[in-house]
Amino acid sequence: MDNHDDDARNLEQLLESLIKMVGKANHNVDALQKRVSQLEWLIKEQQFELRERGLIRIYSKHPHRSSHLI
Repeated sequence: MDNHDDDARNLEQLLESLIKMVGKANHNVDALQKRVSQLEWLIKEQQFELRERGLIRIYSKHPHRSSHLI
């Protein structure tokens, strides 16, 4: 009878551990989805700003010349 009680207790502990693991995994997925949404919003904002302002040239038009000579 004790063996049956131990098995039931072990099974209950295993089930509790699995529930905790799933809960943590769901929390991590939610946090990741939130971060992805933030990044998507930032990308859209940057694209909008680039369209509004036009592209800003970072590099020289003459790549083989030094920029201070141009």
